[in-house]
Amino acid sequence: MGAAVAKAKEDIAAAPGTLAEARLAVAAHAVLHWDRSAGGWDAEATCDNRSLLSAVDEILDLKETHAFPMASPARRRMDGALGVAMSRLMDEFLLLRVWDTSQLEGRHGLHAAAERLLSVSIGPGGSGVCLAFPTGGSTSTGELSVNTTGELRASSTSLSSWPDVLGVFVDGEFSEDLDLICPASLPPVLHEIALRVIRAGYTNELLQTFAKAPCDVVDRFLSILQLDWPFFAANRVDFEDAEWWTAEDMVKRWTLATKLVGKALVVMQRQLQAQKCGAFDSFKDDYFMAIAKQAILVLLKFADGFTSTRSPEKLIYVLELYETLSNSAPSLLPLFTGHHAELISRQVPLVLAKLARASRAAAGGLVAMIRTGCSQQAASEAFGVGVHPLARHAMTCVELLAPHRSTMDLILANGGGAPDGGAEGVTSFGSLVSELVAGLERNLEEKYAGGSPWRHLFLANNVGFVLSRAADAGVASLLGDEWVARRRSRLEQHAVCYVRASWGPVVACLETAAVGGGKPARALAKFNAAFEKAHAGNVCSEVPDPALRAALRKAVSEMVVPAYSAFLQKHPRLGKSVRCTADDLAESLSELFEGDASDVKKS
Repeated sequence: MGAAVAKAKEDIAAAPGTLAEARLAVAAHAVLHWDRSAGGWDAEATCDNRSLLSAVDEILDLKETHAFPMASPARRRMDGALGVAMSRLMDEFLLLRVWDTSQLEGRHGLHAAAERLLSVSIGPGGSGVCLAFPTGGSTSTGELSVNTTGELRASSTSLSSWPDVLGVFVDGEFSEDLDLICPASLPPVLHEIALRVIRAGYTNELLQTFAKAPCDVVDRFLSILQLDWPFFAANRVDFEDAEWWTAEDMVKRWTLATKLVGKALVVMQRQLQAQKCGAFDSFKDDYFMAIAKQAILVLLKFADGFTSTRSPEKLIYVLELYETLSNSAPSLLPLFTGHHAELISRQVPLVLAKLARASRAAAGGLVAMIRTGCSQQAASEAFGVGVHPLARHAMTCVELLAPHRSTMDLILANGGGAPDGGAEGVTSFGSLVSELVAGLERNLEEKYAGGSPWRHLFLANNVGFVLSRAADAGVASLLGDEWVARRRSRLEQHAVCYVRASWGPVVACLETAAVGGGKPARALAKFNAAFEKAHAGNVCSEVPDPALRAALRKAVSEMVVPAYSAFLQKHPRLGKSVRCTADDLAESLSELFEGDASDVKKS
């Protein structure tokens, strides 16, 4: 641009003295030395200095009246001056404030509301919504570290459950009361510029200028990402290496920005089409689509940054991206026509397909992790009999995925039934949950081999936990009555085996007096010692599920108390050898399975 201006100045200085050439020299001088600070179009699109327009008109008159022969020096000077004039007009167009963001600003504005929402919902250690699976460590080594007391619940995982700070702007229609076009004096300015561009034959150059046109409305919402278009153009953001809270921050910002941008663009297009801009009317579609395309490409490039992930921990993020883009596409795609439509119509399905592929891979990785994973703590210490961290992790993942079941069904059904990670035959959310639970059960059974009573109590606890959480997540009915019945049967079997293995020997001490002819007092002493030992071990053993805890207490009581009562009735002469009544025994058994701060470890 600077070189063209300098060359034009040299040409003007060497101009001959004909009247037409004098007119050209004056007009070209006005264009070359036009100083915007002396006036132009102000913030209200009011023209207070028409010298540029007058100079452009003079040059166009000379061109249209063929004032100079082709290939003459004067003709070259005129063409050069016209090029500079068009460049000046397009610079003016880029400086025009076409879009009004005043209603989006201020303490109570839409943009401020969005930032307030994000500030309370995002951040490590914050109390807001958390999308992430509660896991850490390296999935490649099968290590898993889970906070068993900080379980996440699916009821607070979806962006649809955010506080409705933005009201209809997010979940409803973007308000038509927001006038996003600048004052009514703007259309005449657009007409003045477009009229001269058309006369000069520079329409292609104006179309190219649209790609650089600012749009404060869209830019305000994209600023929620804290990553602007120039940054994306110059850098590749590696989301795979992002810490989980950083990734969550990014996903939430992107989701909110996508919803707002999508709704704003629909209103902006409608309001722009309603304006009468004279010669600029033929450019309105191209101008708007250039703005919309730039915004959509920013959002698509962001989403595409997550498509390379295969990490199970980021499955929720990928699903949120997929759902938001899929839900936004029906309103975004009709905004575009012509080659813009072709570009966006190719890019949106491409990113969706890549997100779907990443989701299938992450789902397969999740199944593999549950099949082989163990917590570092459990690997180095003997197991407790409570709910294993791996079970908590698996069912928390199920709860987090449950709100996305329709999306998972669509993605898995279109994936050929073979997600990466060995989850063969997974074609729906239900079959994914079934594989997760089956892998968990095999893993836990292998980790706690043998036939000790503690193994049965451990497995009963975990089977019961899976059933309870599956019901809470609404997936038990999805898996079917047969799936539930098999696990209930397994739970009952482990409970029966535990009671027999743990308390059967205690009752057997009483039976030796009758069967072997032993002395009743000695049998009672053996019973008391066995009972105290069993009670001490079981009172600190945790059974967190109230229903299972009550059922086990009842089963133990029904085995022990009647046998003890019958023994006392049969041997009334025991007298002072009897430490407690049958009622005392029943009361003592009602204390079982409460656990304590540190679940007693059983070998």
